[in-house]
Amino acid sequence: MMAAERSEFWRGRPVLITGATGFLGGWLVKKLCEDGAHVVALVRDRVPKSVLFQDGWADRVVTVNGSVEDLQLLQRVLADYSIVTVFHLAAQAIVGVAKMNVVATLQANVQGTWNVLEAARQMKVQQVLVASSDKAYGPSNKLPYREDYPLCGTFPYDVSKSCADLISAMYARTYGLGVGIVRCANLYGGGDLNFSRTIPGTIAATLRGERFIIRSDGQFIRDFLYVKDAAAAYQLLAEALASNPSLAGEAFNFSLEARLSVIDVVRQTLEIMGRTDLIPIIQNNASAEIREQYMECEKARRLLDWSPRYGMDAGLLETVDWYRNQLTEELLTGVEAGQMRQLAFAMKKAV
Repeated sequence: MMAAERSEFWRGRPVLITGATGFLGGWLVKKLCEDGAHVVALVRDRVPKSVLFQDGWADRVVTVNGSVEDLQLLQRVLADYSIVTVFHLAAQAIVGVAKMNVVATLQANVQGTWNVLEAARQMKVQQVLVASSDKAYGPSNKLPYREDYPLCGTFPYDVSKSCADLISAMYARTYGLGVGIVRCANLYGGGDLNFSRTIPGTIAATLRGERFIIRSDGQFIRDFLYVKDAAAAYQLLAEALASNPSLAGEAFNFSLEARLSVIDVVRQTLEIMGRTDLIPIIQNNASAEIREQYMECEKARRLLDWSPRYGMDAGLLETVDWYRNQLTEELLTGVEAGQMRQLAFAMKKAV
């Protein structure tokens, strides 16, 4: 689909985004608004520093307050606004929080997903894009992950994503719902307010002139994807589902197809910020996390003609610029590392 055709596809299209104040949600709202879609944003908590509320983007969408645990609300929203396409991004997305608060995580990530899918089935929505994760695969001795690998989540967050994926495929294959499952690697970019994550945590600590604390031994292997590339991947899969309904129920991996250790990502970020003197502190006390994860994206290249526009360096440059611009006020008023972590804990509710 050419650029002009893609723009025409979204122009006037009624779209619902759950988790719109989350990290990815804000960027997707921005892009869909630019493409002319009529966006309805489901918001549980107002997060003033979310991308959604930057530069007046929230004024361009219909905001509905509520959560994905409320099936009747979802049914009403889909009906009232004649929604054609749903981007289901709402989730409890922090691995550590999932371990501490497993019931709430399962309610948000599993029950929330079946509620969205059931409401979409009843209201005859055409496409539902479900946010999954590389964590849905669980630990594996066979890497990189491919879409046909079994879903073997072990820890709370991973299990919630494995379950949500299976339920999504069930709705596609049993009821003919146009579901697309998006499995992204670790997302990074401006607007990620969960400072317990490696990249925003490193940037925030460095802007304060502090050494970043790595919870693991620094050798965990991860794959990454810049948030703008992720938003584009969601739109691309929605367009593909519209033109090729046989893709319903299929999962697609999206990543840089890289094998990057945590310590290497921290060092790369410090180099871009010109602070390689701030040698990170390695605590080596991480638990309930998979040690090595990276993906293969051949299926997305072959069936969707997809490739990322941003490499790691280019994405990190934009990411660092975003935080330098947005965090200046907090830093000048003396926000300490502990306060940043408290802020991150509060921000998680909006995802």
